[in-house]
Amino acid sequence: MQRMASLRDEVDQWNNLLAKAQSLYEIQELLDESPDAELAAEVAGTYRELCDTLETVKLSLLLQGPYDSSDAILSIHVGNGGVDAQDWVEMLMRMYLRWAQKQNYKTETLDISEGEEAGLKSVTIEIHGRSAYGNLRSEAGVHRLIRLSPFNAAHLRQTSFAKVELLPDIAQNIEIVVRPEDIEVDTYRSTGAGGQHVNKTDSAVRIRHKATGIVVTCQNERSQIQNREVAMRILKAKLFELEERKRAEQEASLRGKHVDIAFGSQIRTVTLQPYTLVKDHRTGAETANTTGYLDGDLDTFIRAFLEAQVN
Repeated sequence: MQRMASLRDEVDQWNNLLAKAQSLYEIQELLDESPDAELAAEVAGTYRELCDTLETVKLSLLLQGPYDSSDAILSIHVGNGGVDAQDWVEMLMRMYLRWAQKQNYKTETLDISEGEEAGLKSVTIEIHGRSAYGNLRSEAGVHRLIRLSPFNAAHLRQTSFAKVELLPDIAQNIEIVVRPEDIEVDTYRSTGAGGQHVNKTDSAVRIRHKATGIVVTCQNERSQIQNREVAMRILKAKLFELEERKRAEQEASLRGKHVDIAFGSQIRTVTLQPYTLVKDHRTGAETANTTGYLDGDLDTFIRAFLEAQVN
């Protein structure tokens, strides 16, 4: 039913675009016979809006992966760079939240670990919306920031790293069996803002999968039961990703082709000093508008990545 509703929305979207285009064509035919400057300006404006909408809708044609239509679980982890790297994690979190807001996606912070001095050590966000995972696939990897450090007394240039992990939220649609004896569950008191329940009860949950060593945490919900449910959902998504990765490695081995799936180097660099530039090292996409990029303008990089995958 979800798949049918999604396809119906997609068809309706294209039909609406077609109807608007036909309407504009008919108005333009009338203008050819009886010119009207005011109406012509209105038609031109509507045409530009239609073209912008068309480009956005065309992007959805590139989302053909098996899980591209899913919600996304996005995690950001601090890398090398000390306090600046922790600040970089918080900057990235703000950037993705702004991007999600522009897409009319709903977001929920599942887990957050604050830095001692500033910024964040890690954060996990659930992003709900049509094709959230497909759109954000381009972001998985190491992100580098070069700038003059606001935390350095000498104001020297600092390079910081953060790693973005992305999972499709598919645990509710697949059967992943996790036996109680396969996991260790710890509870602890939540930290940070969150109301009266914070630091009053051991509501936060940490789950470790013994066989793989995968650890997930959740402290966002009010109750321990809710946090455990969310943490289990994330664990299942990670286990599914692990199995998919093993399968891909096996297929690549059979083909005799090496596929590097490790976070070996940065996929994108944001340079704020001595010049301003955002550059994706995989696709070559770049922009000098670093302010807009850090404010959530990611579409240029998302499109370039998806087009490169198709080509």
